Amino acid sequence: MVVVGALIALLVVLAVYAGLSVRLVQQTQRGVVFRFGRVLDEVRGPGLARIRPVADRLRRVNVQTVTMPIPGQEGITRDNVTVRVDAVVYFKVVDPVKAIVDVQDYGFAMSQVAQTSLRSIIGKSELDDLLANREPINQGLELMLDSPALDWGIQIDRVEIKDVALPESMKRSMARQAEADRERRARIITADGEFQASARLSEAAKVMSATPAALQLRLLQTVVEVAAEKNSTLVLPFPVELLRFLESSTQRASAQAAEAAQVVEAIRPDGAVEDREVEDRGVEQLELPEVATDLEPTDGAGPLRVAPPHAA
Repeated sequence: MVVVGALIALLVVLAVYAGLSVRLVQQTQRGVVFRFGRVLDEVRGPGLARIRPVADRLRRVNVQTVTMPIPGQEGITRDNVTVRVDAVVYFKVVDPVKAIVDVQDYGFAMSQVAQTSLRSIIGKSELDDLLANREPINQGLELMLDSPALDWGIQIDRVEIKDVALPESMKRSMARQAEADRERRARIITADGEFQASARLSEAAKVMSATPAALQLRLLQTVVEVAAEKNSTLVLPFPVELLRFLESSTQRASAQAAEAAQVVEAIRPDGAVEDREVEDRGVEQLELPEVATDLEPTDGAGPLRVAPPHAA
């Protein structure tokens, strides 16, 4: 009985010792052992880790990739636009000893460094780069985080800008700019189409000018197309040559009327015509009949009578 009791006591002691000296480390963790407050260089891997009771303390460190969102930071870009930028950082612990010993809380430290770096990168970038060219900004932000992270035993996998919040006034301005740009491209496309169409029409006009009958056939085809729609009104093209003839006739008539008006204005009040202007226009001077100046008195108080030349 004494032997059995001793064996049982020994087994109990061994069980307590095993419970105090054995620790379980998960696959996603690494164990850092502190012996009397001093860290050991050996890092315990996943599985059962044996330590000395009372003397050792085991601290587990997660070595998985951590996704840490960076709170939105407000800043002014290099082109003086106020924006609010959110980002996300992916990092993991590669040296558990440094992550535990060199920094008190590596997660909080990484968050603060990421926020300050994000503010700095906002001030160095322009708005167009934040909206459309983020890859160089992400790389620059990653380089800014790498310097302190390596000293803490942390590896930065990736840094990405998640969202860029703009003021409402800036959104309206950008919308107007985009609308103006689309309108400009639409006008350019329309003008290009008109240019190509005019070139084709010019070539067609050259072909039709070689064969006048082609123009008549085209006219009849247009009439047939209009009549096929069962319209009550038939539209016939007006010849352009007739318009040109009427225009030239109107110009000639206007020139003749203007010349006649100038001749009338050149006539003097006494019936004479200026010799110089008459000679320039090739107009012969007309001889006016002489008017008698002798006056014959009449009987009584009647009016005076002018005697004609043949009565003298």
